[in-house]
Amino acid sequence: MGNRTKKRDKTIELRDDQLIFRFPNVHEGAEFRIEFQRTLRIPDDNRAYRLPPGLGEFPLYRVDDYPDNLPDTWEAHGGVFLPMYQTEAMWINFHADYPMAVKIAAGKINAVTGEAWKDELTETPQDYLVVPEQPWLDGFCVEKGLIRQFVAMPLGEGYTAEEQLTGEAEHGGLQIAVYPMQASIYEARQNERMQYLNDIVCMTPPPREMGLAPGGLMRQEIYEDECGFDAWDRSIHSRCFVHILNSVQLVHLTGCEPPGKPLTAQDYTARGLPWFDYYAGDLAALEGAKKLAGLDSVAVTQLKTGKGFLKDNDPVTPAVVKKLSKLMIREGVF
Repeated sequence: MGNRTKKRDKTIELRDDQLIFRFPNVHEGAEFRIEFQRTLRIPDDNRAYRLPPGLGEFPLYRVDDYPDNLPDTWEAHGGVFLPMYQTEAMWINFHADYPMAVKIAAGKINAVTGEAWKDELTETPQDYLVVPEQPWLDGFCVEKGLIRQFVAMPLGEGYTAEEQLTGEAEHGGLQIAVYPMQASIYEARQNERMQYLNDIVCMTPPPREMGLAPGGLMRQEIYEDECGFDAWDRSIHSRCFVHILNSVQLVHLTGCEPPGKPLTAQDYTARGLPWFDYYAGDLAALEGAKKLAGLDSVAVTQLKTGKGFLKDNDPVTPAVVKKLSKLMIREGVF
């Protein structure tokens, strides 16, 4: 009877198109939520753009709910899947009050360092994000203060970061690993802050998976770990594989219609809708990964492979730019 009521050491749950990671044996508040936001694909013209808005969450589906017609690797990996149009962009939104160290990879290429996937955390170079200090991630960290946007492209055509760095089109999708802070360190930090807190009142055979390729440049800092490497409970972590398929495959596999195609950056800007700048001046930024900086963007790869110019890639000049602070929310279009 005791075994039935004992808390699990970790769980992953899918609810309202969010992945929810919990570590109840570490701390009752150790919970992390992640969602995948549709967004504008910014022009891929080597200009550094501001943050585009969220256009709504990508729908998420449990792999285990659709056992028929799945690739063997999907069954082995488990996890979830989401639909993206070719050349559609995404950003990843994080929610946590309890500090978490979060690793994000695309095609098993670490989005912060450009190195091959490893489950464990690495201190030097720092290969993880610290949440909640890092509120979101829009792409591959290529330089200090610059990322290249996550853009969906088919595996096997040479676009993705995975193919450019390994020469193989094997994994695709996204990989996530989450490590909670040690409970003793969290409690000590909470006690230190208490005096301040009191003052605050469709799968068509053969299956063709999607991966993430580097798109346009965007201004975004990836922050250094100010908690210290030893703050993280490296004895426990939870991970999830996020597969990506296209809209036709989604209909075939689930019977569900995909979301409508996203706005272009040109249409969005012409309507006078806002772009965003985020400032956290008290945090230091990582330098970026040389491996990732050397990747060809989607537009460059398309030209190199003789497929012409990338559509909807004309430069834009945002007329409305809103500045966000730590306590402000990045709004979107409804």
